[in-house]
Amino acid sequence: MAKSLNRFEILYCHMVEPRMKTASEIFECTESLTPMRKVFDGTFIVAGGYTREDGNKAVAEGRADLVAYGRLFLANPDLPRRFELDAPLTKYDRPSFYSFDPVVGYTDYPFLETIE
Repeated sequence: MAKSLNRFEILYCHMVEPRMKTASEIFECTESLTPMRKVFDGTFIVAGGYTREDGNKAVAEGRADLVAYGRLFLANPDLPRRFELDAPLTKYDRPSFYSFDPVVGYTDYPFLETIE
């Protein structure tokens, strides 16, 4: 499937690796996307519960070009800065992900400057 995308000159392929056993327990399967990565010519993006260390390792080992951090980014709108400083991360609140409240959830997580 991933190889067949090349003929369409698709710029990127974003795959979610099945790394999560439960909402808080990670199941390591670091090679599950490697066959697709090897045959896809464009930018290969992975997601699936990666930590900073896991993401850096995936890129360094050539298993991905980029890593998507969904839940971590929701709870840490300044995630790149926190990674750069090795600053603590705000825990995400899963029940607020799909709230009808326009303020709670996606917009109320603190930036690093407000908690230092």
